[in-house]
Amino acid sequence: MTSLHLRAADAGLGFHFQSEFSGGIVNMEPEMEDKTLELMCSVPRSLWLGCSSVAESLCALRCLQSIPSTRAHNQNTSGMESQNLVDDLSPKKNTVLKLSNGPVVGSRKRPSEGNYEKEKEHCIALFDQWSEADQVEFVERLISRMCHYQHGHINSYLKPMLQRDFITALPAQGLDHIAENILSFLDARSLCSAELVCKEWQRVISEGMLWKKLIERMVRTDPLWKGLSERHQWEKYLFKNRTSEVPPNSYYHSLYPKIIQDIETIEANWRCGRHNLQRIQCRSENSKGVYCLQYDDDKIISGLRDNSIKIWDKQSLECLKILTGHTGSVLCLQYDERVIVTGSSDSTVRVWEVTTGEVLNTLIHHNEAVLHLRFANGLMVTCSKDRSIAVWDMASPTDISLRRVLVGHRAAVNVVDFDDKYIVSASGDRTIKVWSTSTCEFVRTLNGHKRGIACLQYRDRLVVSGSSDNTIRLWDIECGACLRVLEGHEELVRCIRFDNKRIVSGAYDGKIKVWDLQAALDPRAPASTLCLRTLVEHSGRVFRLQFDEFQIISSSHDDTILIWDFLNVSTNGQSEGRSPSRTYTYISR
Repeated sequence: MTSLHLRAADAGLGFHFQSEFSGGIVNMEPEMEDKTLELMCSVPRSLWLGCSSVAESLCALRCLQSIPSTRAHNQNTSGMESQNLVDDLSPKKNTVLKLSNGPVVGSRKRPSEGNYEKEKEHCIALFDQWSEADQVEFVERLISRMCHYQHGHINSYLKPMLQRDFITALPAQGLDHIAENILSFLDARSLCSAELVCKEWQRVISEGMLWKKLIERMVRTDPLWKGLSERHQWEKYLFKNRTSEVPPNSYYHSLYPKIIQDIETIEANWRCGRHNLQRIQCRSENSKGVYCLQYDDDKIISGLRDNSIKIWDKQSLECLKILTGHTGSVLCLQYDERVIVTGSSDSTVRVWEVTTGEVLNTLIHHNEAVLHLRFANGLMVTCSKDRSIAVWDMASPTDISLRRVLVGHRAAVNVVDFDDKYIVSASGDRTIKVWSTSTCEFVRTLNGHKRGIACLQYRDRLVVSGSSDNTIRLWDIECGACLRVLEGHEELVRCIRFDNKRIVSGAYDGKIKVWDLQAALDPRAPASTLCLRTLVEHSGRVFRLQFDEFQIISSSHDDTILIWDFLNVSTNGQSEGRSPSRTYTYISR
């Protein structure tokens, strides 16, 4: 077997190819090699460039039979020599050409021009009669029979056809809504870029009110955006159909960066501890201490050591109502739009009508103080100093029945939380126990705290607990693993809450600490980076707190409720001996 190496000196390219025939390997005579080289160097290299075998080269050369040579000294002879050369090199009747990267293809002579046109039109007519699926299958088979350089020509033809500006094309066909829907999935940076593509894209974005839709999407999915829309009252411009009252798209385009700036300011305030502070002096008559609280945009409801429940106006901080009836301290509470449910050291659970303050129900089950309770979706769980957990079915405020009593802790059960899957309880016996919500069966115990556990919150698969060992622990409820231990408080950690970004804890040392939740869940994060800020304003033990994206509201043994506002921060409010970044409002009731 011999190989023919061709080198086009003028192009600086090298070739190596072999000819395979059905009868074996054909050896070319030197004279034939010279003629082949002469012919290949006389034709445009784009027609033979890329041929990796003599078969492909010959196919390319065969296509050139009818092309006259451009060289002057070959005008009379090159056509005949080319024809003779190709005829000499072409496979005979029983010969096939094997392409280096394709199927075995027989050499075919092109029919006369008249027959070719007739056959082509006949094929196209047949092709047009087939279904789309049949057409695709036929073209696939046709392409599979082509060689490499033919694939290149087809690819060059198809590329511009596949690169279409469909955003511009859709409105031209009356499909503006589809173009708007496609672009509505872009984020802010991409939407800005899309507006710069062309005038038609800018028109689609403007007429489609896509900046408005982007803001609406963020308000629906992000609590911070939702809170800002409520506080700044943009909601009156959102979630409405196009009317004359709705501002143009440019309004929402300019609104978006302002919202981002507000969010960055709030985040910076949290990191730096900048806040406005409002203080409610509860002025309990007999004994001081605010054991529990909950708030919304309109009111704060607090449970006090003096056996009362006080409802405060959140804007004016005036006391709107006082509920009495418990004969012991109000240790825990929760409310919704219909009822307030409270637990007391008098061992009872009371249900109150939220607007009138009327007592709707009194549950007597526990033998000692009711330390904590939670209710949601027709289910309530209470826990007590008597070491038990009670699970209740709440058909209505007046129809509450005991479903099951869970026993397993060896000391007072200080806190409970639950969702559709698990009930989680923590006790003075240093353990956290997990129970099935549906069956009330015991699942597992989380061990790690060195002293009793005073507080916890459970959401998704994360449990965060605080203990009298002065630490906070993060747990994976599914496997029971302790993910992180947070250290920093100097006394018992009495209350704890977390959201997607932060953990906020309050302790008997009078301090409130803000922690970076995402960093705490990262095992590579140094412990020194986890505590973002320590807030010191209470003069007594911190009993309870709640927070959202804009504020923390806390209560203490010092008989006060503090509102830490990270949104409306005054830059010039000053008080003697206080940080200039804080303003103070004292309300005594």
